[in-house]
Amino acid sequence: RSKQLTASSTCGMNSPQKYCIIGYLEKCFLCDSRYPYNPYTQHNSHMVENVITTFEPDRRKKWWQSENGIDHVSIRLDLETLFQFSHLILTFKTFRPAAMLVERSTDFGQTWKAFRYFAQDCAASFPNISSGPAKSVGDIICDSRYSDIEPSTEGEVVLKALDPSFEIQNPYVPYIQELITLTNLRINFTKLHTLGDALLGRRHIDPLEKYYYAVYEMVVRGSCFCNGHASQCDPVQNLRGDVFHQSGMVHGRCICHHNTEGLSCERCKDFYNDAPWRPAEGTQDNACKRCNCNGHSGRCHFDMVVYQASGGVSGGVCEDCQDNTTGQHCDQCKRFFYQDPLKVISDPQACIPCDCDPEGTLHNGVCESRTDPALGTVAGRCPCKENVEGVHCDKCRANYYGLSGSHPLGCQPCNCDPSGSLPFSICDPATGQCLCQQFATGQRCEKCVVRTHMELSFSPAVSTQPCCTLMSTFTNSYPRCSPKDGQCKCLPNIVSRQCNEPAPGYFFLPLDYYIYEAEHAKPLDSAVAVVFRQPSAGRSVTWTGPGFARVPSGAGLRFAINNVPFAMDFDITIRYEPEVLLMSCVSCDVVIDAGSILSIIGCTCKCNPQGSLNASCSKLGGQCQCKANVVGRCCDTCSAGSYGFGFHGCYACECHPQGSLSTLCDQVTGQCSCRREVDGQRCSRCLAGYFGFPHCRPCPCNGYAELCDPVTGVCLNCHSFTTGSHCERCMDGYYGNPLKGEPCHPCMCPGAPTSNRYFAHSCYQDSQSAQLVCNCLEGYSGNRCDECPSGFYKNPGSPGLDCVSCPCNNNIDVTDPESCNRVTGECTKCLHNTHGTNCQFCKPGYFGSALNQNCQRCMCNPVGVGPAMCPGGDAACLCDAATGACPCLPNVVGATCDQCASGYWDLASGKGCQICDCDPKNSQSNQCDQLTGQCPCKLGYSGRCCDECEENYFGSPQTHCISCECNPAGTSQPKCDKATGACNCRAGVTGRFCDQCGHGFEKNFPSCRQCHLCFDQWDTEITALAQTVQGLMRFAANLEDKGGRMPSCDMRFKAFEDAISEIERILRHPVLSLEALSGIKDFQRYIQTQANTELNATKTQWVLNPICLATEAISSIRKHSEVSLLAEQKTGGTTPIVKYSEYTRNHALVMLGDQALKASNVLEQLKMIKSPNIQNLSEKVGTICGAPGDQPCVTAACGGALCRDSHGLRQCGGPNCSGALPVSTDAFRKAEETAVLLNNFTTHPQEPENQVLYIRCSISNLHLFSEMDRG
Repeated sequence: RSKQLTASSTCGMNSPQKYCIIGYLEKCFLCDSRYPYNPYTQHNSHMVENVITTFEPDRRKKWWQSENGIDHVSIRLDLETLFQFSHLILTFKTFRPAAMLVERSTDFGQTWKAFRYFAQDCAASFPNISSGPAKSVGDIICDSRYSDIEPSTEGEVVLKALDPSFEIQNPYVPYIQELITLTNLRINFTKLHTLGDALLGRRHIDPLEKYYYAVYEMVVRGSCFCNGHASQCDPVQNLRGDVFHQSGMVHGRCICHHNTEGLSCERCKDFYNDAPWRPAEGTQDNACKRCNCNGHSGRCHFDMVVYQASGGVSGGVCEDCQDNTTGQHCDQCKRFFYQDPLKVISDPQACIPCDCDPEGTLHNGVCESRTDPALGTVAGRCPCKENVEGVHCDKCRANYYGLSGSHPLGCQPCNCDPSGSLPFSICDPATGQCLCQQFATGQRCEKCVVRTHMELSFSPAVSTQPCCTLMSTFTNSYPRCSPKDGQCKCLPNIVSRQCNEPAPGYFFLPLDYYIYEAEHAKPLDSAVAVVFRQPSAGRSVTWTGPGFARVPSGAGLRFAINNVPFAMDFDITIRYEPEVLLMSCVSCDVVIDAGSILSIIGCTCKCNPQGSLNASCSKLGGQCQCKANVVGRCCDTCSAGSYGFGFHGCYACECHPQGSLSTLCDQVTGQCSCRREVDGQRCSRCLAGYFGFPHCRPCPCNGYAELCDPVTGVCLNCHSFTTGSHCERCMDGYYGNPLKGEPCHPCMCPGAPTSNRYFAHSCYQDSQSAQLVCNCLEGYSGNRCDECPSGFYKNPGSPGLDCVSCPCNNNIDVTDPESCNRVTGECTKCLHNTHGTNCQFCKPGYFGSALNQNCQRCMCNPVGVGPAMCPGGDAACLCDAATGACPCLPNVVGATCDQCASGYWDLASGKGCQICDCDPKNSQSNQCDQLTGQCPCKLGYSGRCCDECEENYFGSPQTHCISCECNPAGTSQPKCDKATGACNCRAGVTGRFCDQCGHGFEKNFPSCRQCHLCFDQWDTEITALAQTVQGLMRFAANLEDKGGRMPSCDMRFKAFEDAISEIERILRHPVLSLEALSGIKDFQRYIQTQANTELNATKTQWVLNPICLATEAISSIRKHSEVSLLAEQKTGGTTPIVKYSEYTRNHALVMLGDQALKASNVLEQLKMIKSPNIQNLSEKVGTICGAPGDQPCVTAACGGALCRDSHGLRQCGGPNCSGALPVSTDAFRKAEETAVLLNNFTTHPQEPENQVLYIRCSISNLHLFSEMDRG
């Protein structure tokens, strides 16, 4: 992917560019990146593709390098698709950046998010970013571990996508996946490490030539991101083989499984959207589910709302359903189509067009799409408008007309005037014209026929109606009415002004009053059949009587007429319904319902008091108000489909539609006509011996039962010793095979089941041997249950075979034949740690309840009880059989004898516990440690019984122990003497309390390290000088006895006293140890005292003459002391310079990086510091060695910092060299000579001045040497 790797800055892209490397000897090179790297021709090319790992042996010979002095540089890797990122490793050729950050993008570089910040000083470089540590795996922090100036090369920056310090419970959750996926990776370098050139004293034309970014290697680890739906990836497209077909390269196009697709398997395949796409999680593949479109579509999409509404079952919504289907799964017929009841919805021909008249159907011709008993829908049924009927909703209901789609109810009512229209007549369904009575006219028969002979003058409101109806008397062939009020003279039982209403209890006979039912006529041919029809809800009644007579062509009926009151002309009307709709009724089977028409007025209602609700009837026709299921004009007959005429009316037959032959029943008994194998008044159950209504079938009882459960078919009352749901097996105690017709025989175990000697549950006949095998009751065994089994014995007092359970309290194995005696019942093999004749006791060494199988082993501590109670080995200790309490030794307590009594110890002795015997005065209590016997002692006391003094205490324990107060850091064991309290100091420590460093050791207590080896040498010299001075003191004492005096030196004594004070000041800065200097100071005071005594007493001038000369010596000492202090300061100043020079020579870059790490602002400070250059260093070295430091070692007589002699030893100083080192060396030599002179002082008194001079020089040089040695 080198072509997908870019850098914002690369050196030498346009022309060769100079760059330098940092070192003691600065070197510069050229970068020429105009052409790709080639180890032979373009080895100075440092393009960004060089960071790709090649695993070549000399891969450190190429790297990527930015332009000089640019802080903000970025490297960007653009991937071809979404990848799962693991970690990033950058290996630098130069210093790692002082600050940088790594970013990622998941949308091909449109937006970026930070992965991690890196900086040496996070607060300064990224002030708004926390420096950690991270609290969660997704925290963005600044890391300072990878931004140090060390190492100067091959330093690494490591970034892991997921911090391993956090435990990831589920790596597939979205926020974790969001952290580790990317399409682009960008590394932004924001700050270079600069070292401050002034520190090295060099001058550069362009200091920035040394500062740039250089990377050896960039490793990006990851995997193709497949959301867990693939285990292998291929290249995204066929690109260059040398780029995208490298061995081991991770490609980006996933080979998806689980019905997923996409570069990252990030979506479901087409037609696999029935469940939401989800990444695979652990063992759950979360595969995409195929949509169910019932074969009517090949496309679908996922809808989350639908998925949630289904309870997470199905969310796939089919698209572009074919074959006239619709719905989520193409499982419904679309509008204007319905599902064929005989075909499944997946059939291509399942949906049939609706055959509904859009004018008379709701919703413009849409029919019910499928049959659903719960919803009451029937496939293909047209939902008619309120005033429309017919299978296709194509005709108006009776007394409605004008079918129209614009009318909300389909048809409008005829509104025939009941006074002017014929009874039971309907209007024309097209025009709405009503069928009018005589003298009535108009579309609704709402007007009378106008006649000129009628008197219309009495009321304008009735001017269009005749004065009187036909029910009034006639005058001159026309009815007449009163001219005053229009009241007609009515016939009998007729009332109202126009004589058009019957009197109460009477009615007008309609024209078809005399009706003769065809089903009651005598058939002229056997082919005539009576068809009973019961009215149904929602269907208009177009017949009278119980039904019809089916009269085929050529057949006839004979009606018997015996109720015509007198002879007259009659109009005969035949009411029929054709069973087949034809253009002509010729040769049709006709159902006839014939009747005669006679108009007789004023007839009595005669309503049947049992079948009618009251005595009144309708004014026209005389129809009484019938009770439920009662018909007939007088309400005296049960309707078809009902029975039991009485005061309650009639009961509905309620014949079961599947069990009866007809919906009609006997009108007296109510018995329905049942199918074969069906029984019951309503034909709602199976006959006896049958089950499974309505599909009744014989009871499957194998001939051993006559009846069974009418619902489940389980046989009832099986006989011949059979049992089972189908009498298919023998009863317990019998054997045989009823299924094969084998009868059931009694089991002889050993007696029959009905005897008192039957001791089995059941038996069976062995198929191989044909022998009878009994399944014995508990307590019996043998093939015929004639033996007692294991765990039982024969009751000796029983005449029969009565086996009794062995009385072993459930503490034996009843399957073991030897567990008890089969004759006596004595228990012989007790279990559960029990024993006894009946296993009624716990074994020795056990306690508890044997009756409850709860015998537990005694848990006595063997050392707490006597050996007789605990034999040892595997044998259990003896304890109380009921409580388990152990018999303890003296002074031992506890349920298991596992602890000593209060005030006793030493349980492990096995002889009982002994008394603690704590000292009552020196112990805190009489309780001691039960293992060691140690008493709790008061402060200062120890010993098991607190009868000794504690460590670092001394004295008598019987009286009082006193603290030694020895310093623990300065003592060794024992810390002090128990009798005297003297502290036992360790080596190098002294003092009463061992709290001071001893003579010859550094005064840094408590470390007290031993002084340098030179201390012993100088200590010897000073001791010798002290002895010499003491000799002088003795010599002066002898002079005092002789009375010598030198008055001329009085003034010098004063100067000598001042000099001594100066010596005291000098001695405040000791060269040697404090003890040695203290001794010298005491000696000095002693000399001063002796000198005063010598001056006042003897005044011997020739002896004091050397002492008077001490003033000059002291002055000289002061002078040389000042010179020594100056040399010390110079030497002290040269030491860091020498160390700095050496460290710079070895690894200047490492030292400077360390300094930069210790102080975040050191770079700014370094710019303000003026460091001495090499010339100054050379001058310092010259001050030390005594010659100019800029000379080469060959010509430098006094040597230098880096010079060595012919033997390889360092050379610094020499004869005639005035440096600090040769001067101090000469001082040491002169100090040795002074020691010799002091030894001869007593024998050569004439040379005291020279000797004092030598002492002065020796002390001065000694001070200088000591300071040099410390430096």
